[in-house]
Amino acid sequence: MAAASSPVTSISPSNSNGNSRIEPINPHQNPLSLLPKCTSLKEVKQIQAFAIKTHLQNDLPFLTKVINFCTNNPTFASMEYAHKVFDIIPEPDIVLFNTMARGYSRSSTPIQAIPLFSQLLSFGFLPDEYTFPSVIKACSSAKALEEGKQIHCFVIKVGLNHNIYVCPSLISMYTECNDVDSARRVFDKMVDPCVISYNAIITGYAKCSRPNEALSLFRELQVKNLKPTHVTMLSVLSSCALLGALDLGKWIHEYVKKHKFDEYIKVSTAIIDMYAKCGSLEDAICVFENMRVRDTAAWSAMIVAFATHGMGYKAIETFENMRKASVRPDEITFLGLLYACSHNGLVEEGWRYFSSMSDKYGVFPGIKHYGCMVDLLGRTGHLKEAYKFIDELPIKPTPILWRTLLAACNSHGDVELGKRVLERIFELDDSHGGDYVILSNLCARAGRWEDVDFLRKLMKERGGVKVPGCSSIEVDNVVHEFFSGDGVNTVSTSLHKALDELMMDLKMVGYVPDTSLVFHAELGEEEKEILLRYHSEKMAIAYGLLNTPPGSTIRVVKNLRVCGDCHAAAKLISHVFGRQIILRDVQRFHHFKDGKCSCGDFW
Repeated sequence: MAAASSPVTSISPSNSNGNSRIEPINPHQNPLSLLPKCTSLKEVKQIQAFAIKTHLQNDLPFLTKVINFCTNNPTFASMEYAHKVFDIIPEPDIVLFNTMARGYSRSSTPIQAIPLFSQLLSFGFLPDEYTFPSVIKACSSAKALEEGKQIHCFVIKVGLNHNIYVCPSLISMYTECNDVDSARRVFDKMVDPCVISYNAIITGYAKCSRPNEALSLFRELQVKNLKPTHVTMLSVLSSCALLGALDLGKWIHEYVKKHKFDEYIKVSTAIIDMYAKCGSLEDAICVFENMRVRDTAAWSAMIVAFATHGMGYKAIETFENMRKASVRPDEITFLGLLYACSHNGLVEEGWRYFSSMSDKYGVFPGIKHYGCMVDLLGRTGHLKEAYKFIDELPIKPTPILWRTLLAACNSHGDVELGKRVLERIFELDDSHGGDYVILSNLCARAGRWEDVDFLRKLMKERGGVKVPGCSSIEVDNVVHEFFSGDGVNTVSTSLHKALDELMMDLKMVGYVPDTSLVFHAELGEEEKEILLRYHSEKMAIAYGLLNTPPGSTIRVVKNLRVCGDCHAAAKLISHVFGRQIILRDVQRFHHFKDGKCSCGDFW
């Protein structure tokens, strides 16, 4: 006697536990009617098995629905299954090709959209305005610039290079591939760019750290009476944060409130980040406390804000409050925590949070988390432990990790370990001028001038270039930039004269230029003083003293770490002139007030 075949099952509404119930399928049911009830790929496969049993396996509407289900929320498994279904359709139309391309563009394997595009062409189809955005987005996700350029050529060939759907995709693709200039050329050739196109190019400039261009385009968008979206505001706020332009950021905040963009959690989170990076921690706290709903990103932004302003214990307290609110931390949360521990010398706490990432929360450390641990160990003098930590990492260390340790060797005067670290850096990258300079400075302080000469010759031979110091200050909604050494060989201006007088006044209250920081043995003491005097942060602070009301806060942003001499000078300036100076360098904020700094001289 033949064994009874097991019934094919279908999905019924959820039970009281929220789980779907699997029940036998009525053999007279149409598989199409069952697909909308599916909640998993497993259930789709069951229904397709039923379709095969009822001889509907080649029914085009049914197969199309299966592909739509698999591509709506694509996973590796669902896209693999969708492609198998797609391959059994003898004559797929362009709509199905577009559906598959859209699925791949949103999946973990976006590059698969490229061979699919080639297959579409081999079938004799002409791609349309729905095909190109998906394929271009796939190139964007895969960072496939060369393939993206080829698709762009095809776009021009079929005459869709001004299309309102295709152009924003091209702009986003170029910016994601770090070619923002090509993105701008696409934008400039648009006859009448819409707000989506503006969003794409503004976002591109913000991501590529070109905030002035982003803000300029935002103003252009307003002149054209185009209505910005919350996406626009995210990029504009990011640009204000990059510039450290607090006054402009406050105006943007008012604009956000007026147009109710602050109802978006992401926008409120971006405002917190903007205020923190512009040096106004009080405003950041106010926005955070007034949020009705706080997600992981909002909590993390506040933790990072406290960390970068040197308030490590407040960052930890905020994390504990986040846990009490049952909000799960992510990798950014732990970056903020580890950063807070690093800049406050909290070694035990740092190890505890680092260990809890994967053990307790299932968040696996990335290269930045490892960097924070190296920084924590290095700052607190555990140099050999930091070296061992890098050497035993489960992933290949980057030059940045070794550079972090090199900076710590410089701070603690360990020449021999510094040499070993530099050798490890050179195994990966020998073109970064700053590496040569740090070890050269370390050797100079130890009086090892032969090593200094050797390193500088080596740097010249290999074409290493040191990034010049640059500081900016916002006055009357205009951001002014100053570069180190600007005043050394230029005609004296009112700013230079004011800076000269300022440094003379500081000497009267105990300022002594630290010429040991100028590592040019051929220069005399007076020449070394001049080089120190015209560091970019001193010029920006002097400009602020000249052009802002007495008693107002001076806010400066620097692209590198603040030097020891400028740090000492800023403390004295804050005391002598009764000014608070907030200096954001590449690593953290320094709040100078009444002759003291918030970092406690630990930076």
